[in-house]
Amino acid sequence: MNKPKLWSKDFIIVSTVNFFLTLVFYLLIVIIGVYAVDQFHATTSQAGLVTGIFIIGTLIGRLTVGSQIDKIGRKKTLYIGLVLYVITMIMYFIQLDINFLLITRFLHGVMLGIASTATGTIVAQIIPKTRKGEGIGYYSMSSTLATAIGPFIGILMSQHASYVMIFSLCLGLGIFSLVTAFFLNVPKLEALPSKESETKLLSISNFIERKAIPIAIVTLVVGFCYSSVLSYINFYAIEINQVAAASFFFLVYSLAVLFSRPFTGRLMDLNGANYVMYPAFILYTIGLFLLSIANNGFLLLAAGALLGLGFGNMQSCTQAIAIKLTPPHRMGLATSTFFIFLDAGLGFGPYLLGFAVTYMTYGNLYGILSGVVLLTTFLYFLLHGRREKELMKES
Repeated sequence: MNKPKLWSKDFIIVSTVNFFLTLVFYLLIVIIGVYAVDQFHATTSQAGLVTGIFIIGTLIGRLTVGSQIDKIGRKKTLYIGLVLYVITMIMYFIQLDINFLLITRFLHGVMLGIASTATGTIVAQIIPKTRKGEGIGYYSMSSTLATAIGPFIGILMSQHASYVMIFSLCLGLGIFSLVTAFFLNVPKLEALPSKESETKLLSISNFIERKAIPIAIVTLVVGFCYSSVLSYINFYAIEINQVAAASFFFLVYSLAVLFSRPFTGRLMDLNGANYVMYPAFILYTIGLFLLSIANNGFLLLAAGALLGLGFGNMQSCTQAIAIKLTPPHRMGLATSTFFIFLDAGLGFGPYLLGFAVTYMTYGNLYGILSGVVLLTTFLYFLLHGRREKELMKES
């Protein structure tokens, strides 16, 4: 029996657009705080706000568009998001003051939330039903690769190029994404049943997909734990004198994800999410523990590989679960709900964990978080894992 085609023209286009959107996000996030200090003499707290307000904008963009995407149209929503995304990129060239930069960052985040929710919804629609786990795994690899390449380019350009050149590259990638999206074909959805289309204006179901909330809660917790790695790995590397090895940390992480996703996605489709999630929890736990005791480059990079096999695969698996639990006409809300919880964990984690770091070493923090991930295994079992066999039979 022939498997339905996954690598279609439309799948490649959506994945490419998502890659460049995510790359720009991670490229800017590593240089924008320094830019605020250099150009506008921002304080440390202001520089942190310039970085973090983007995440708040992204959350608002996802929350807003998730309830409207099927009314507006999925392809049209993507166009609107990308056009406004390019316009907000142009605003970076207007150097007025720190307040204008904050407005620019906030609006840029909103537009990324709109555009990336559209790409996530569209890709869920065009992936064949029997290859959802595998397809989402490949699609989310575009984000994973961007998380490694983006910071690398950002740091490299900040050392050898002007901020104008950095913003010009980001603008060019935004324009390329917009032009590429015009070649995308999105199948029309079937008309909704009247009962489904008649919803109360202020009902929470207009903004959040209830069926996706349990797995999104799990995503929130594991994302919160991983935010400690994104935010503090460089500080930790200085603390343990492993700065040279740390520069390869996210590259190793991405390679682990790149080589494992094709297998884990297919495994999920054939046998169910539990066959991926439980081993991922174990690998994630070991990875954080290994990070907590790392005293040489080998242990640091080994921790990066285990985190890639753990959290990296967990991220795509939970997204696929959220989509599988949801009717086709609610995929936009399911995608939005998933990323709202993920962004909340990744975005607010560094701020909250920053208080903990004042009372302990980074190694202690990673050790404690490894225990949190282990306990989250039981949370996953209660919220989803115990029902997975039943859901597999229904699908």
